[in-house]
Amino acid sequence: MRPLDLTHTISTKLPSFPGSPTPKFIPLAKKKTDGYNLELLFFSSHTGTHIDAPFHFIDKSLKIDKIPIHRFICNAILCRIKKKSNQPITTNDIIQFEKKYCEIPPRASIVFATGWDKNLFKNNYFDNPGLSKSAAKYLASKKINLVGIDSPSIDLGKDSDFSAHHILLKNNILILENLCNLEKVPGVKFKLIVLPLKLKGATGAPVRAIAV
Repeated sequence: MRPLDLTHTISTKLPSFPGSPTPKFIPLAKKKTDGYNLELLFFSSHTGTHIDAPFHFIDKSLKIDKIPIHRFICNAILCRIKKKSNQPITTNDIIQFEKKYCEIPPRASIVFATGWDKNLFKNNYFDNPGLSKSAAKYLASKKINLVGIDSPSIDLGKDSDFSAHHILLKNNILILENLCNLEKVPGVKFKLIVLPLKLKGATGAPVRAIAV
């Protein structure tokens, strides 16, 4: 399999999570006047395809620069479960997937392909599917490494309590959000490489996510 980019492009048109700033690219230098081109970047550390460190919701936990780098290069399991607006991924969904394909072992990374990334520029993008509380608890019980999804949040869009975030991050499980192109990944198992910016003390970071 050739390397496959699972990353949304950060641009001024990229939708931002409600309450977060829209990305801005501010010109700082021009080749004509300064001899080179340069810009300032202005956006949240949770912009676009990004990873959440436990510190995003859990005090006295790992910040993005302290996460061991081996956790970002992992064998992943792709769970294809089509979901609609505010429709939860349930524990039963995951169990049925395991019965049909493979059991999710400890320290595994699991990525959910719901098909929601196709709605990126639609008005309902943030009415997204996500994990139910019971599904998050089920994954936490398996002590997995990382859970990813092709929607803007691992929580349902209507879950203002961010239940899945709290459950997963409390158990030191990384959260990878806003993935794309998962329909191009063949099979169920693949190698996932996630490279976040090493931002000191940050709650998360944009990533370049790649399937190989």
